Amino acid sequence: MTDSTGRRVTANLSLSLDGRYHGPGGPSDFGTFVPYVTSEVARGQLTRTWENATTALLGRISAEGFLGFWPSVAEDENADPRDRGYAKWLVDTEKVVLSTTLTEAPWERTRVVNAPAADVVAELKATGEGDILVNSCPSVIKQLLAADLVDRLYLLILPEITGGGERLFDDGLPASKWKLSHQETGELGEMAVVYDRVR
Repeated sequence: MTDSTGRRVTANLSLSLDGRYHGPGGPSDFGTFVPYVTSEVARGQLTRTWENATTALLGRISAEGFLGFWPSVAEDENADPRDRGYAKWLVDTEKVVLSTTLTEAPWERTRVVNAPAADVVAELKATGEGDILVNSCPSVIKQLLAADLVDRLYLLILPEITGGGERLFDDGLPASKWKLSHQETGELGEMAVVYDRVR
């Protein structure tokens, strides 16, 4: 496999102290996360994620959820400028949605691909430029971590233990080493960290 373009695969996710991306009530249990994801530090982290990205790689569930939320933020002049910046980027950028069930693209500038995430990333890395951002799509991030294809992790670590819910880092991942490239702590004790894969 050639990686001639040098595109990075980046992933962004909020995690509790016990490494979970939602609470014990299931995928829609985000009560613990809500106070933190709109903080100054969290919004700065969100901006950091997309500044160098030219492609959004999404799972179907995230794509459908984002479609119901972000386009209206892009149009809302009263929205936080950082939220609006991300929203406009997401609406305007190339989007690739991984799905086995979708038959047509749910957004403009979107294509649906029924293929393993690793194969799609290999194709994206062979063409184009700019980062490939997987934003808040745990199922896709997990596939790419398992294949050791994530080059940068943007994590927002929340100072709470949920005690249940799904974890990002499952047992059996390939061993890897990471370098801390950015760290910032917010007033609520949340910490934005950026880790780059050492290869």
